[in-house]
Amino acid sequence: MSGFEVRNSEVELQKFRLRIWVVALVVLLLLGILLFRLTVLQVVRHDAFAERAESNRTAVVPIVPNRGKILDRNGVVLATNYSAYTLEITRSKIKDLEETIEALSELVEITPRDRRKFKRLMEDSKRFESIPLRSRLTDEEVARFTAQRWRFPGVDIKARFFRNYPLEDVGGHVVGYIGRINQREQEALEDSEDYANYRGTEVIGKLGIEQSYEKQLHGLTGWEQLETTAGGFAVRRLNSRPATSGDTVVLSLDIGLQKLVEDVYGERRGALVALDPRNGEVLAMVSKPGYDVNLFVDGIDQENWDFLNNSIDRPLLNRALRGSYPPGSTYKPFMAIAGLESGKRKVDTIIQDNGSWTFGGHTFRSGHPNGPTNLRRSIIKSSNVYYYMLANDMGVDTIHEYLSPMGFGQQTGIDLVGEARGVLPSTEWKRNTYKRPEQKKWYAGETISLGIGQGYNHFTMLQLAHATAMLANHGIQHRPHLGKGTVDAVTRAYSPLYKDAGTSMGYKPEHVEAVRSAVAAVTVEGTARGVFGGAPYTSAGKTGTAQAVSVGQKDKYNAAKLAEHQRDHSLYIAYAPAENPKIALAVIVENAGFGAAAAAPIARRVFDYWLLDQYPSVEDMAAVRKGQASRPIGVPRSGQEMMAAFERMELPGLGAPRVMEGLSGGDMASPRAPDTAPASLEPEAED
Repeated sequence: MSGFEVRNSEVELQKFRLRIWVVALVVLLLLGILLFRLTVLQVVRHDAFAERAESNRTAVVPIVPNRGKILDRNGVVLATNYSAYTLEITRSKIKDLEETIEALSELVEITPRDRRKFKRLMEDSKRFESIPLRSRLTDEEVARFTAQRWRFPGVDIKARFFRNYPLEDVGGHVVGYIGRINQREQEALEDSEDYANYRGTEVIGKLGIEQSYEKQLHGLTGWEQLETTAGGFAVRRLNSRPATSGDTVVLSLDIGLQKLVEDVYGERRGALVALDPRNGEVLAMVSKPGYDVNLFVDGIDQENWDFLNNSIDRPLLNRALRGSYPPGSTYKPFMAIAGLESGKRKVDTIIQDNGSWTFGGHTFRSGHPNGPTNLRRSIIKSSNVYYYMLANDMGVDTIHEYLSPMGFGQQTGIDLVGEARGVLPSTEWKRNTYKRPEQKKWYAGETISLGIGQGYNHFTMLQLAHATAMLANHGIQHRPHLGKGTVDAVTRAYSPLYKDAGTSMGYKPEHVEAVRSAVAAVTVEGTARGVFGGAPYTSAGKTGTAQAVSVGQKDKYNAAKLAEHQRDHSLYIAYAPAENPKIALAVIVENAGFGAAAAAPIARRVFDYWLLDQYPSVEDMAAVRKGQASRPIGVPRSGQEMMAAFERMELPGLGAPRVMEGLSGGDMASPRAPDTAPASLEPEAED
């Protein structure tokens, strides 16, 4: 072998050895990476993967609690649950879902709406969970399916609870309703500490008490821990905790009084709020027209939604809580207190009422002259001139300073969501409300009409009743509230809810008593004397008529020439008995004219029911509904007997009675008890 060949062989050998080393290094590197990855998987992330493996083997299924009931102060059920049959599918046990649904539709009716709802539920559920396809099956449908059950593995009949409002539209605005949780509510729940308790829950309180007391009514969600296969089939139950039903919420509302008021309104629009001035309990909170809240439980259909949403009568609006109106002359007693407290008037100050008053070249009307008028006569005869002059002397900001603490233009703090603030104007309010410079300026002439409850003044009936209750209670104010107590779902123990101790307004007693004496005289010698004539109890009140649309000073108001929705509103505030008030109220009948003609007769029937247990006769009820009533006519019926008949009325799926069982007489307040544990008239003056 030549030297050249030897050198060439050595070069090849060196290259071969280099390749061996490179391959060895690559193999070692790969082995190192593999060992590192195994260490991460087996050691570093062992716990995480073990937990994931366990979750693949087990599943936790929530058990939704039964929602708590809602009762009135006497135990009458306002919201409850009932059991009904549902047709349910467990997808993990079915091979062809669409084929199964089509076959089922031959036995029971399955609408497109049922299919859409089922599809939504599938998106939020696991394969081994049972999902309702059809709710509220009839006995005939249950029988037809049961006979063919063998054909449908994974399909079963189950009993579920459904929410129901047995009194339908009576008190509907107060009770509210539940509905499916929407995206906004879902996001809010996810950010709250209660999110875990809502696993599996499909509905939530939307309005009224259902919304405000959601936490108490919802209950505690239970759970089942199931062992499952890789395909999602449940094998056995490993552990469980039962759900705890929500508490029963007892309201201060008296549903008998509530129904009476709703009945006397008839087809008219308006609102009434009645309070116990001694503690702020809401006895009645009426908004007319109303609507059947059961329509919303499973999602309202388009036809009913269009009717309710587009109606000119606006039945969806809670007029008592959110409707704001000019108070008219019902505002005068509170202006009188403000005038006395501010020092702008004394009780015996006399002004000359000539039937009109001129300011800045503009004449403000006052109906007819009242002559020399002091504070008492100004309220009895409803003198506009007295309050035109008082408003001018006080000025808008002083009026705001003294009327705001009474609750005007402020939220009362009632335990309902969505309360309107109304408008109690001030110079600052106008600057912040309007955009153009000339609109921001407050003109002296704008102050005048504020004194008689017109102009920018707009308040809710809740605010007006709140202020009336303060006057009835000698200047002590209580926060209005509907929640009276709760009944524990497990122990059945009754617990009273928070009670307001009351706040003194700090008024001089002689000022309050001067106004109280004047409003008491209204029912004896003033604009409401015809309505309250013959009443065996004393009462105090003030009529009011408020413009729905502006009428020029040179024009005379003529209801016949205006559309019905443009006519004046009829208002009345009152409390009774005058010397020791047990009930205070504010009432408005929209577009019904003088306060004494439409609103005051409703107040008389409320007091007769609450204080005398008298329910209007048939002919009297008809007259009140038409706005043609004064004092009651006919022989009144017994309020207790009418309420008992109302409670016995049966509704589909519920039957009777509606009064909750299991609460002793000492648990519930008597409707007349102050604070125990649960047991055609021509006006004399323009008002």
